Amino acid sequence: MLKSIRRPALLLSALALALQACGEGLPPSEETAAATDAPARAQSLALEAEAPDTVVAALQAIPGLTVVSEVPVPVAGVRFFFLTYEQPVDHLKPQGRKFQQRLSLLHRSAQAPFVLATTGYNLLEFPFQDEVTAVVQGNQLLVEQRFFGPSTPQPATWQHLTLEQAAADHHRLVKALKPLYTGKWISTGGSKGGMASVYHRVLYPNDVNGTVAYVAPNSHGPQDPRYIEFLSKVGDADCRARIKAFQREVLTRREELLPLVAEGAWARGLTFDFLGVDKALEFATLEFPFAFWQYGNASYCPLVPLPGAPAEALVEVLDGAAGLYALTDSDIDFFAPYYFQAGTQLGSYASDERHLQGLVHYPRQYAPASLVPFSIKPYPFNPFAIPLIETWVKAFGQRMLFIYGENDPWSTNAFEVSRRNDSYRFFAPNGNHGSSIFDLPEAEQTLALERLSTWAGVPVNAIAPKASARTAGELPVLTLARERPGQGPRN
Repeated sequence: MLKSIRRPALLLSALALALQACGEGLPPSEETAAATDAPARAQSLALEAEAPDTVVAALQAIPGLTVVSEVPVPVAGVRFFFLTYEQPVDHLKPQGRKFQQRLSLLHRSAQAPFVLATTGYNLLEFPFQDEVTAVVQGNQLLVEQRFFGPSTPQPATWQHLTLEQAAADHHRLVKALKPLYTGKWISTGGSKGGMASVYHRVLYPNDVNGTVAYVAPNSHGPQDPRYIEFLSKVGDADCRARIKAFQREVLTRREELLPLVAEGAWARGLTFDFLGVDKALEFATLEFPFAFWQYGNASYCPLVPLPGAPAEALVEVLDGAAGLYALTDSDIDFFAPYYFQAGTQLGSYASDERHLQGLVHYPRQYAPASLVPFSIKPYPFNPFAIPLIETWVKAFGQRMLFIYGENDPWSTNAFEVSRRNDSYRFFAPNGNHGSSIFDLPEAEQTLALERLSTWAGVPVNAIAPKASARTAGELPVLTLARERPGQGPRN
């Protein structure tokens, strides 16, 4: 018994030391304990009548937390707030510089399950509920990740944008709010948000009672070649050949298409000053097979233009699938934190250029570092962080549920789990990057909901959230992974 308890602790200690050696490291050791201490001035919602002034007063009593506004929602018993919370820029120096992190809070009851959620990117600025929140009928805190939008330190010291620092942000929020919300806690997120929920769980395993991560990849290196192997087998041979022919057609007719791309950007008020139109067109073309399967399915294959198609059709389909205009300056600036993290810790995928010999002007340059609008050279890639997290999840990750899409390229490197740890991994048949619990076969769906019910400590709502969201008076339901076309797993 003692050995089985000590082994996870020893591995977690080794993980902490390794991450400290290779990156910013973890917060001080006392921060790794489960969040149990109530802030001195906080009043527990569980002990108070939940009148409007009481809820707001209890939130405002938390040191560092500000209730910015409350948004009316057309659902009885539900309140929705926008908040900010003061966080250290560097959790290893908690008395140093601070920044304000944006949050939203869906409040139902102090005793209901509490869902800690993130998109992995910016805050969604409208009332909604995550799929897990809808299933367990719980409260929900949505966290904007550091360095996105207004949740950015000034000045932006990029060495503090690490998975360890982001996990510590989540940990401090758990400590602040857990005394008020006494139900079971579940963390969740989709894509990069799912990755963030996993990293937080690994570094602070006692913060929550369970984790549901949707389509969370596990990449080795900034240009992981395993994705090329996946794309060489997904779909049927005819569809894959048609996609490759489309790529060759675009790059063969590059000079014909460039004026159309530039004109399209001008019409949208966008610019390609950082990459240039030529490089943006090539990068979007390399992205096309990945994005096609990430967001689409085999039924879209007949829509891929054949050689000889009008130039306008080539540009329209390229943008629709691969997000050509997501490579303009404004989008690159906005998503620079993602590209930076992918190029320093999180990793990304390699693109297959073998069938495009003689047509590629920037060989092997399509990588996260090429999309960061400043030099990434002072921040080398850490090759140890993700493999260490992967190892911990497989060996010791308890009460974790991973949902993937069978045809989603990001499922290439799905996290592995062990059922002896009450953890599960499922692939939605023919699913893409928008896959959810309710896309699983009935038996797997039932098991997933039953385990989630147990972890959350409540009966699970049997109505699929996607159906209930269409009912008048219900909040929209998202899985936090239904993302716009473009580079990387993003919102």
